[in-house]
Amino acid sequence: MAGWRWWRRDAPLLSVTADTGRGPVVVMIHGIASSSVTFVHLVPLLEPEHRVITIDILGFGSSPNPPESTYTLDEHVAALDRTIRSLGLRAPFTLVGHSLGSLIAARYAATHRRQLERLVLVSSPIYLPPALLGDRFDRASMGAYFTVYEFLRSNPVFTQRTAAALAAVAPIKNVLELTETNWQPFMLSLQNAIESQTTLADLSRVRVPIDLVFGALDPFLAPAGLAIVQQLRHVRAHRVSGVAHLMRPKLARAVAEVIALPPAPWGASNGE
Repeated sequence: MAGWRWWRRDAPLLSVTADTGRGPVVVMIHGIASSSVTFVHLVPLLEPEHRVITIDILGFGSSPNPPESTYTLDEHVAALDRTIRSLGLRAPFTLVGHSLGSLIAARYAATHRRQLERLVLVSSPIYLPPALLGDRFDRASMGAYFTVYEFLRSNPVFTQRTAAALAAVAPIKNVLELTETNWQPFMLSLQNAIESQTTLADLSRVRVPIDLVFGALDPFLAPAGLAIVQQLRHVRAHRVSGVAHLMRPKLARAVAEVIALPPAPWGASNGE
């Protein structure tokens, strides 16, 4: 069965896991094999001055897991769009995406330009085909991600056991959830949304300010992809020292501080 396209109205409604606070609206979406618990440290920092809405993405958390879905970025965005429309938001809002959520957020921003005031991308795994990179080291580094992800998709027992072991020691309870129940969304989202992404092209089409927030120790960040994004004239980058991929308290504080700043003008300089 063909997947939904972003303009279709029959995409499933996602689970709105929190809607708290008053003020300018901030909508947040999490990454692969996770849920809105990703933002447990960020929500309390924002809700005193914002209306904060967290949404579980398609196939994860408490959101639907349609058996016919192929979990492309367009399908993720279709479900996100229908859910946001159901909230009846009247003014442009800030959209925050973490990990896979940042790729979904970038596609949403590229195709729903009037809905957003700004875009905040956190811990973004921005990849492109290794053959497009001129530097030999960059090609090898980028190719390593695709090799690892193909291995994870091809070995479900190993991947689920490894995820369970990592979840047991994760600093945020239940932040990593990968079981037989959500294996199909995980495997297809990895293949059809992360590995097959066109995020660089999406970001070039975004017409609102973009803040890129990332940890200096994040193992999922491809330096070549990150460097290209930072060259876009409407992107303001924020490198957070001493943190990795998960949104632990230090990274959450950095994101909250970025959201408290006025949106960056086009052509803003990058900084730490």
